[in-house]
Amino acid sequence: MTFIFRENYVAPPRVVIGLNRLDMQRGTNLRVETYVDGIDRQTFTAHADTWGDTTLYAAGMDALILKPADLDILSGEFNTRDDHPWTRPQQETSHRINFERPFLSPPKVVVFLKSFDTGSGSSTRVLTYASDIDAKGFTIHVDTWADTTLYTAIAGWVAYPEDKDYFYSGTAHTKDIRPWHKPQLETQSRAHFRGAQFLKKPTIFMAFNYIDVSTHSNLRIKAYADNVSTEGMTWHIDGWADTTLWAGGVSYIAFHSGSIALADEMNSDNSIQQPSPSQQPAVPPSEMTSAEQLLGN
Repeated sequence: MTFIFRENYVAPPRVVIGLNRLDMQRGTNLRVETYVDGIDRQTFTAHADTWGDTTLYAAGMDALILKPADLDILSGEFNTRDDHPWTRPQQETSHRINFERPFLSPPKVVVFLKSFDTGSGSSTRVLTYASDIDAKGFTIHVDTWADTTLYTAIAGWVAYPEDKDYFYSGTAHTKDIRPWHKPQLETQSRAHFRGAQFLKKPTIFMAFNYIDVSTHSNLRIKAYADNVSTEGMTWHIDGWADTTLWAGGVSYIAFHSGSIALADEMNSDNSIQQPSPSQQPAVPPSEMTSAEQLLGN
């Protein structure tokens, strides 16, 4: 699906994406990959793909659009295949990320999931997180646990100065509210933007950093934010139908829309339904816009 920027950039911006909604058929390997290509000064194309015998009913993502001038924000991704081949799955993978330009002090680092391929197991389990953050880089982790087989995964990351104005990031997890062994379809809580001092309601980028869903039913999980104010937001991590959602976690970034960009929000859970070519939504105007939710059906 191709999206049109509502302003022409002087050079192609960076487009950073992360998963925040999935609906996949049980009974096979669960495989999903999100990526963007065809980025120019006016458009980009977002993809949510699967392969093999996997049935992907829907996938949603947020897309963070970074202008060419946003040089104080770094971004990238890590693919477990850069560490080991998919034919040799392992439960824990870590890799040192070295920044192309060092920061003056340790930055804030946000990590999130973009892709995974999981096999046999009683649940689909994957998580990503950062450790050992310093001014020159950090260590990214992409793990699974218990009886899950994780063949591959891709995690995205964003790093920014810790004192950046009107910028706030954090994580939220269902285990902050309830134990994993008491699953429920809807979990929500209030997150506070402590010390951010936003002058207006910020825009939210949100993507999964943790998924633990039973394989005895379809994998259905979505994350979104509402009731956003200058002081905080309400985050939601939900399943639906007969899904057993043991646990889920997200990473989020809140920022003034004049400093980054986000794409159209098409309904109350922030998802963009896959439209016909004549209905494709455009990225809203901003000097740095926040996120775009794309849903592939």
